[in-house]
Amino acid sequence: MDLYRSVRAIAGASGGGSDRTIDWAAVATAAKGAADAGDLDLTPADREGYAADVRDARERLRAVGGLTFDVPDSIEVQNRHHWIDANVSTFSRVMHPLESDVRVAFPNATRVINTGSMSFVLAFFASHVLGQYDPLLLADRDGHGRDDAGNGDHGLYFVHPNIVAAAAELDVDYPRFRRWIAFHEVAHAAEFGAAPWLSEYLESRMEDGLETLASGGLDSEAFHDLNVAMTAVEGYAEMLMDRAFDAEYEDLRAKLDARRRGGGPLARLARRLLGLGLKRRQYERGARFFEAIADRRSVAAAAAVWERPQNLPTNAELDNPAEWLARVEP
Repeated sequence: MDLYRSVRAIAGASGGGSDRTIDWAAVATAAKGAADAGDLDLTPADREGYAADVRDARERLRAVGGLTFDVPDSIEVQNRHHWIDANVSTFSRVMHPLESDVRVAFPNATRVINTGSMSFVLAFFASHVLGQYDPLLLADRDGHGRDDAGNGDHGLYFVHPNIVAAAAELDVDYPRFRRWIAFHEVAHAAEFGAAPWLSEYLESRMEDGLETLASGGLDSEAFHDLNVAMTAVEGYAEMLMDRAFDAEYEDLRAKLDARRRGGGPLARLARRLLGLGLKRRQYERGARFFEAIADRRSVAAAAAVWERPQNLPTNAELDNPAEWLARVEP
């Protein structure tokens, strides 16, 4: 780590006369200064292992879920700095409406504070994220991530140093742990692949919420819809990989959950500030909903949620799957 480099990058964020409230180049520099890149010296067995895990996950999830989808063309085994670079681009796109419209009294000081906050967020996540499916939401804002027809791209990332470190820390078999992570992330790819409308739906709700925030208001309906949709996204992926993974994995989940709850006081504070407990509650609640649907009908019946936006469960239906079945089933 190079904390001096991080501090210098954040302090320099006040210059340049930019009308944006975050200096994203400084965010990348500062976050990488605060997070060790990690070893990315992959053996041939590592490379083949990642490829085989993704390939097997795709086939198993297709068969169990009754879904038609493919994995992203961009499958990257990254170190922590690679992950930071990829997510600076994502965060910059998502935050653009808020940055472009908001006006502050002390722009230079605000830019330094915001740049420092985002650097902390990305440095923290870079040291903890194991894998990520990235649908590249709002990718057409700057012309990146879309093809000539305007279709969105997506990416699948594995942060190799974190996977190796977590397997060692948890005292679990590294290839088995890596495979479990692959199944989880490919399950997210399955959802977005089976629901071409999903990215646009999430984008629209996100844009509505951020634009209202930028104008000084709060679109509670947009954020409510976004939370319900993400609960479905997290819950369905959990249910699907639970049915598709080729071995028992409760021990992996229990150890990983204990690791997430542990750490020093700073790590625990960071998790609370970043809302990681909310994400945990999202996928637990969503998983209960989809497990109930799969048990009452079938895994394939649960996939009806991705047929159209109207099939997303309501907040009330998440706690009463029978109501969703009565509404969605012919």
